[in-house]
Amino acid sequence: MEKVRELIFYKHYFNDFFKSLSPLAKSKVDYVLFLLTHIDRIPEKFLKHIEGRKGLYELRIETGNNIFRIFCCFDKEKIVVLFNAFQKKTQKAPSKETALAEKLMNEYFKTSKYD
Repeated sequence: MEKVRELIFYKHYFNDFFKSLSPLAKSKVDYVLFLLTHIDRIPEKFLKHIEGRKGLYELRIETGNNIFRIFCCFDKEKIVVLFNAFQKKTQKAPSKETALAEKLMNEYFKTSKYD
């Protein structure tokens, strides 16, 4: 299967999060990242735009009783930039996590080599 997108892991946030996961959760995250890079149209079950946050999306991952969210954005449609992530424990994403993701996205585009 051919790749349709590339991933960029912006700063250390995603990698720190990934290292903290169980092996089962890591394999589920890997699966969703594979879908993101290899499927042209990703189902909303896995990728959803965050309302009121222009250009910001969340990858949605469930494994057992655990729900994880990974913030990301698209750069030139073919590059996905991953930011911070968290384990979801309430109905809504914590505003501090969303605010951090938005800050990182703005930072990324200000300093991006891909302009």
